Amino acid sequence: MFNLFKRKQAAAPETRAADTGYTGQVMALREAWISGQTGLAELTATVQACVSLWEGALSASDVTGTDLLSRSVMASVARSLALRGESLWYMADDGLLPVADYDFSTRDGRIRGYRLSIPESGGNYSVTALAAEVLHFRIGVDSSAPWTGTAPLRRARLSAGLLETLETALSETYANAPLGSSVVPFPESTGVDLDTLARGFKGRRGRVLLRESVNVAAQGSVAPQSDWRPQGLTPNLADSMATQNWGAARASILNAFGVLPGGVDTATTGPMVREMQRHLAGWTLQPMAMLMAEEASLKLGGNVEIDVMRPVQAYDVSGRARAMTTLVQGLAMAREAGIDPDAALRLVNWGKDDGAY
Repeated sequence: MFNLFKRKQAAAPETRAADTGYTGQVMALREAWISGQTGLAELTATVQACVSLWEGALSASDVTGTDLLSRSVMASVARSLALRGESLWYMADDGLLPVADYDFSTRDGRIRGYRLSIPESGGNYSVTALAAEVLHFRIGVDSSAPWTGTAPLRRARLSAGLLETLETALSETYANAPLGSSVVPFPESTGVDLDTLARGFKGRRGRVLLRESVNVAAQGSVAPQSDWRPQGLTPNLADSMATQNWGAARASILNAFGVLPGGVDTATTGPMVREMQRHLAGWTLQPMAMLMAEEASLKLGGNVEIDVMRPVQAYDVSGRARAMTTLVQGLAMAREAGIDPDAALRLVNWGKDDGAY
């Protein structure tokens, strides 16, 4: 006879690989990809305004040396870099194809081959390509993972989380809180009388309302001495400093995207807006464009240059005009005095072999 009541022996514990192994690296890579694509605060107007600035500036930039980087491609690259930290494009026979997802293999810390997923309306299809066949633009590269980029929101998680939390809390407060509501004390009465009294206050703006006083005794006790003094139910947001903290979180996110917070302030002026544009183009977008040009020159086999400064006019026009006038006058005076103009330019670090670079 079989022992039907014999307890089943527990299975031996299963041993998994360590987090530092290949499985851990793959999971970390997938987590970085997903977090970079759908990070915190992406749905806020602050982040979308910064993404629009990136998209508009790069789409308007001057690209020389290739026809593959069209304005639509540059706009898509800018949005992907802002929200994901990287952008991949497969060089097909008929142009560049966007990449929805990818897998790769490395050697000596460099990518040697890709397995790409090309988007289609009926479903993605896979393509295997060498590294030289894929334009892989990335920003915020870490030395421990030089094959992937990092989005600005991922590099500023605390600020992004604070902004997302505050905007969610404020939106829920304005949606659910009893804004403008008040409680008016009234002697003990039935629910029907209270409903009738509440309806009597509706739409009575500018009229005199006569109601019974609450200073009466009910059931042997004295009513509170609050003769028709309403108590407001609107939450006090000023003491919570939610709006001030929201402004600080917004400023941090703007700084993460290279946008000066003063340029979007309500009391800003024209010079501040122009300085914000120069700062964004000069210290964020132009270096990014140079990295993209370096990647395109390496993969396309030609000298590719991307200029953001000239199309968006991110420079001091009047200052350049004054500098040009002063320079011309100085050269004319040097020539009249018999001084070599090239030597005069080198004295002010303006000319060939001036040591400015």
